[in-house]
Amino acid sequence: MSRLSFREQVLRVREDAIVTSVNRLLAEKGFDLMTVDEVAADVGIAKASLYKHFPSKEALAAAAMVRVLQRTSAIVDQQSAIAGISAFERLRAVTRWALEQQLSGEMPSLPSQNSSLRAELLGNRSYLDLLVQVSDRLGEWIVQAQQDGDIDGALPPEVVLYTVFARACDPVPGFLKAGGRYTDEQIVDWVLGTCMNGLRGR
Repeated sequence: MSRLSFREQVLRVREDAIVTSVNRLLAEKGFDLMTVDEVAADVGIAKASLYKHFPSKEALAAAAMVRVLQRTSAIVDQQSAIAGISAFERLRAVTRWALEQQLSGEMPSLPSQNSSLRAELLGNRSYLDLLVQVSDRLGEWIVQAQQDGDIDGALPPEVVLYTVFARACDPVPGFLKAGGRYTDEQIVDWVLGTCMNGLRGR
Protein backbone atom coordinates (compact mmCIF):
# COMPACT_ATOMS: atom_id res chain seq x y z
CA MET A 1 0.00 0.00 0.00
CA SER A 2 1.43 3.37 -1.03
CA ARG A 3 1.91 6.04 1.60
CA LEU A 4 -0.31 9.09 1.51
CA SER A 5 1.29 12.36 0.54
CA PHE A 6 1.38 15.15 3.11
CA ARG A 7 -1.46 16.93 1.29
CA GLU A 8 -3.55 13.74 1.26
CA GLN A 9 -2.91 13.28 4.98
CA VAL A 10 -4.04 16.84 5.67
CA LEU A 11 -7.18 16.34 3.60
CA ARG A 12 -7.97 13.10 5.42
CA VAL A 13 -7.53 14.72 8.84
CA ARG A 14 -9.77 17.60 7.77
CA GLU A 15 -12.39 15.20 6.44
CA ASP A 16 -12.30 13.26 9.70
CA ALA A 17 -12.80 16.51 11.65
CA ILE A 18 -15.76 17.40 9.43
CA VAL A 19 -17.45 14.03 9.96
CA THR A 20 -16.83 14.22 13.71
CA SER A 21 -18.48 17.65 13.80
CA VAL A 22 -21.41 16.48 11.68
CA ASN A 23 -21.91 13.45 13.90
CA ARG A 24 -22.08 15.62 17.02
CA LEU A 25 -24.33 18.26 15.46
CA LEU A 26 -26.71 15.65 14.10
CA ALA A 27 -26.91 14.09 17.55
CA GLU A 28 -27.53 17.48 19.20
CA LYS A 29 -29.80 19.17 16.67
CA GLY A 30 -30.92 16.63 14.09
CA PHE A 31 -30.67 16.86 10.31
CA ASP A 32 -33.28 19.55 9.74
CA LEU A 33 -31.73 22.07 12.14
CA MET A 34 -28.08 21.42 11.29
CA THR A 35 -26.65 23.77 8.64
CA VAL A 36 -23.58 23.49 6.42
CA ASP A 37 -22.49 26.93 7.64
CA GLU A 38 -22.60 25.63 11.19
CA VAL A 39 -20.45 22.61 10.31
CA ALA A 40 -17.86 24.78 8.55
CA ALA A 41 -17.70 27.18 11.50
CA ASP A 42 -17.40 24.32 13.99
CA VAL A 43 -14.48 22.80 12.07
CA GLY A 44 -12.90 26.20 11.46
CA ILE A 45 -12.82 26.10 7.68
CA ALA A 46 -14.49 28.06 4.91
CA LYS A 47 -17.76 26.74 3.55
CA ALA A 48 -16.15 26.48 0.11
CA SER A 49 -13.45 24.22 1.58
CA LEU A 50 -16.08 22.01 3.17
CA TYR A 51 -17.81 21.59 -0.18
CA LYS A 52 -14.57 20.25 -1.65
CA HIS A 53 -15.00 17.25 0.64
CA PHE A 54 -18.79 16.91 0.73
CA PRO A 55 -21.01 18.47 -1.96
CA SER A 56 -24.18 18.72 0.14
CA LYS A 57 -25.74 18.53 3.57
CA GLU A 58 -27.10 15.11 2.62
CA ALA A 59 -23.58 13.90 1.76
CA LEU A 60 -22.41 15.08 5.19
CA ALA A 61 -25.17 13.08 6.88
CA ALA A 62 -24.35 10.01 4.80
CA ALA A 63 -20.68 10.24 5.85
CA ALA A 64 -21.76 10.39 9.49
CA MET A 65 -23.94 7.30 9.01
CA VAL A 66 -21.07 5.41 7.37
CA ARG A 67 -18.95 6.16 10.43
CA VAL A 68 -21.68 4.96 12.80
CA LEU A 69 -22.07 1.73 10.83
CA GLN A 70 -18.30 1.20 10.86
CA ARG A 71 -18.33 1.53 14.63
CA THR A 72 -21.38 -0.74 14.88
CA SER A 73 -19.66 -3.35 12.73
CA ALA A 74 -16.64 -3.24 15.06
CA ILE A 75 -18.91 -3.77 18.09
CA VAL A 76 -20.59 -6.70 16.34
CA ASP A 77 -17.15 -8.19 15.61
CA GLN A 78 -16.18 -7.80 19.27
CA GLN A 79 -19.32 -9.59 20.40
CA SER A 80 -18.77 -12.36 17.86
CA ALA A 81 -15.29 -12.97 19.30
CA ILE A 82 -16.59 -13.53 22.84
CA ALA A 83 -16.97 -17.23 23.55
CA GLY A 84 -19.71 -18.77 25.63
CA ILE A 85 -22.46 -16.17 25.37
CA SER A 86 -25.82 -16.59 23.68
CA ALA A 87 -27.04 -14.87 20.53
CA PHE A 88 -29.55 -13.03 22.71
CA GLU A 89 -26.79 -11.67 24.94
CA ARG A 90 -24.86 -10.51 21.87
CA LEU A 91 -27.94 -8.64 20.64
CA ARG A 92 -28.44 -7.19 24.07
CA ALA A 93 -24.84 -5.94 24.21
CA VAL A 94 -25.07 -4.24 20.80
CA THR A 95 -28.37 -2.62 21.76
CA ARG A 96 -26.84 -1.40 25.04
CA TRP A 97 -23.95 0.12 23.11
CA ALA A 98 -26.34 1.96 20.78
CA LEU A 99 -28.25 3.42 23.73
CA GLU A 100 -25.02 4.49 25.42
CA GLN A 101 -23.87 6.17 22.21
CA GLN A 102 -27.13 8.06 21.99
CA LEU A 103 -26.95 9.30 25.59
CA SER A 104 -23.34 10.42 25.14
CA GLY A 105 -24.26 12.46 22.05
CA GLU A 106 -22.50 10.18 19.58
CA MET A 107 -25.50 8.88 17.63
CA PRO A 108 -26.66 10.98 14.64
CA SER A 109 -30.36 11.78 14.46
CA LEU A 110 -31.80 11.61 10.95
CA PRO A 111 -35.39 12.07 9.78
CA SER A 112 -37.13 8.90 8.66
CA GLN A 113 -38.88 10.70 5.80
CA ASN A 114 -36.65 12.92 3.65
CA SER A 115 -36.45 12.13 -0.06
CA SER A 116 -33.14 13.87 -0.78
CA LEU A 117 -31.43 12.29 2.22
CA ARG A 118 -32.87 8.89 1.36
CA ALA A 119 -31.58 9.22 -2.22
CA GLU A 120 -28.11 10.14 -0.92
CA LEU A 121 -28.01 7.15 1.42
CA LEU A 122 -29.25 4.74 -1.23
CA GLY A 123 -26.60 6.03 -3.61
CA ASN A 124 -23.78 5.62 -1.10
CA ARG A 125 -22.13 2.23 -1.69
CA SER A 126 -20.18 2.26 1.60
CA TYR A 127 -23.35 2.95 3.57
CA LEU A 128 -25.33 0.21 1.81
CA ASP A 129 -22.56 -2.38 2.10
CA LEU A 130 -22.12 -1.72 5.82
CA LEU A 131 -25.88 -1.69 6.44
CA VAL A 132 -26.27 -5.08 4.76
CA GLN A 133 -23.25 -6.48 6.60
CA VAL A 134 -24.48 -5.36 10.03
CA SER A 135 -28.08 -6.38 9.30
CA ASP A 136 -27.02 -9.85 8.17
CA ARG A 137 -24.92 -10.42 11.27
CA LEU A 138 -27.66 -9.23 13.62
CA GLY A 139 -30.18 -11.25 11.62
CA GLU A 140 -28.19 -14.42 12.25
CA TRP A 141 -28.21 -13.72 15.98
CA ILE A 142 -31.95 -13.02 15.92
CA VAL A 143 -32.73 -16.33 14.19
CA GLN A 144 -30.47 -18.18 16.64
CA ALA A 145 -32.07 -16.44 19.63
CA GLN A 146 -35.49 -17.46 18.33
CA GLN A 147 -34.31 -21.05 17.97
CA ASP A 148 -32.95 -20.87 21.53
CA GLY A 149 -36.34 -19.65 22.78
CA ASP A 150 -34.93 -16.30 23.96
CA ILE A 151 -36.92 -14.29 21.42
CA ASP A 152 -40.51 -15.00 20.45
CA GLY A 153 -40.33 -17.27 17.41
CA ALA A 154 -43.65 -15.98 16.12
CA LEU A 155 -42.12 -12.57 15.40
CA PRO A 156 -40.76 -12.04 11.89
CA PRO A 157 -36.97 -11.57 12.24
CA GLU A 158 -37.13 -8.19 10.48
CA VAL A 159 -39.51 -6.89 13.16
CA VAL A 160 -36.92 -7.76 15.80
CA LEU A 161 -34.11 -6.27 13.68
CA TYR A 162 -35.95 -2.96 13.19
CA THR A 163 -36.79 -2.89 16.91
CA VAL A 164 -33.08 -3.20 17.73
CA PHE A 165 -32.14 -0.55 15.16
CA ALA A 166 -34.83 1.78 16.52
CA ARG A 167 -33.12 1.93 19.91
CA ALA A 168 -30.38 4.04 18.30
CA CYS A 169 -32.91 6.82 17.71
CA ASP A 170 -35.34 6.12 20.56
CA PRO A 171 -36.52 9.44 22.06
CA VAL A 172 -37.15 7.92 25.50
CA PRO A 173 -33.52 8.06 26.73
CA GLY A 174 -33.27 11.74 25.78
CA PHE A 175 -36.52 12.59 27.57
CA LEU A 176 -35.40 10.77 30.71
CA LYS A 177 -31.96 12.39 30.64
CA ALA A 178 -33.46 15.86 30.17
CA GLY A 179 -35.52 15.30 33.31
CA GLY A 180 -32.30 15.08 35.31
CA ARG A 181 -33.63 12.50 37.76
CA TYR A 182 -31.78 9.42 36.57
CA THR A 183 -28.23 8.42 35.69
CA ASP A 184 -27.29 7.36 32.19
CA GLU A 185 -26.73 3.83 33.47
CA GLN A 186 -30.24 3.66 34.95
CA ILE A 187 -31.76 4.97 31.73
CA VAL A 188 -29.88 2.46 29.59
CA ASP A 189 -30.82 -0.43 31.90
CA TRP A 190 -34.51 0.48 31.89
CA VAL A 191 -34.86 1.13 28.17
CA LEU A 192 -32.83 -1.96 27.37
CA GLY A 193 -34.97 -4.01 29.73
CA THR A 194 -38.26 -2.85 28.26
CA CYS A 195 -36.95 -3.56 24.77
CA MET A 196 -35.30 -6.94 25.25
CA ASN A 197 -37.68 -8.38 27.80
CA GLY A 198 -40.59 -7.46 25.58
CA LEU A 199 -39.03 -9.60 22.86
CA ARG A 200 -38.46 -12.68 24.99
CA GLY A 201 -40.28 -15.87 24.15
CA ARG A 202 -43.19 -16.76 26.36
